[in-house]
Amino acid sequence: MLGEVEGIGANLAMGFPARVFYTVMRIVPSGFRMRMWRGLYQRMARSQTDPSFRFMNYGFTDEAELQLSEGDESDRLFIQLYNMNIKDVEIEGKEVLEIGSGRGGGASWIARTYNPKSLLAVDYSAEAVRLSQGWFAAQDNLEFKEGNAQELSLPDDSFDIAYNVESSHCYANIPDFLKEVFRVLRPEGKFCWTDMRDSRTMEKMHSQFLETGFSIESRADVTKNVIDALNLIDEERREMIRQSAPASLRKSFETFGGVPGSPIFEALKSGKIQYFRYLLCKPR
Repeated sequence: MLGEVEGIGANLAMGFPARVFYTVMRIVPSGFRMRMWRGLYQRMARSQTDPSFRFMNYGFTDEAELQLSEGDESDRLFIQLYNMNIKDVEIEGKEVLEIGSGRGGGASWIARTYNPKSLLAVDYSAEAVRLSQGWFAAQDNLEFKEGNAQELSLPDDSFDIAYNVESSHCYANIPDFLKEVFRVLRPEGKFCWTDMRDSRTMEKMHSQFLETGFSIESRADVTKNVIDALNLIDEERREMIRQSAPASLRKSFETFGGVPGSPIFEALKSGKIQYFRYLLCKPR
């Protein structure tokens, strides 16, 4: 059976629970869609409290050798996705915002590695924020806060850099999200964005970037690097899902997790959807 994946745009074959989830997502008001996504991620946070599981993204293979500490090496592919997204901006001494921080691993690594003055990491899941606050409490320049990407409770012109990693396909209203990012950035502030879309939905979002007022400094299709990473983490991700998800939901969690053979993985492999990276700037 086919169902259109909200935010990504493509029609994908999927199991019954995931199909029901996305069918409901298409017919309910936008505010309720956001609450559905929050409920899903709240459940994931409660079901998997292992402090070694600090990343939820698909990963990225990189020919350039990124220097990592021994403690970070096991998360190399996930960290490389974050690094790919923010590598072209100067972070040291800046005030930085992550929107959609998940389990906090990316924010922690950036705060430790690139030494921003401060890094505020916002996520819609209170459970994920609670876990992150406990795990990373010792980092003085890092703070986690519950918040809605479409209604940020933050002052205008308050950040030098904002970034968003593999999260925006969950948002019910992309124009509202982009307007909020634009609002909280200072003039000449940078916005680093990476996520997956089909070509039609990405063309629409490209236009939405411009309509919001951003200039586009660079863009890239990084699908191959993401597919290669998903192949490398396949066994580990399947085992994590087997341990944390009930049998009735495992296929749906494998779809969300992009494991090889799942509808999202096959769509990436066939080119039906692609994984993109944009560097945007708020004009002076």
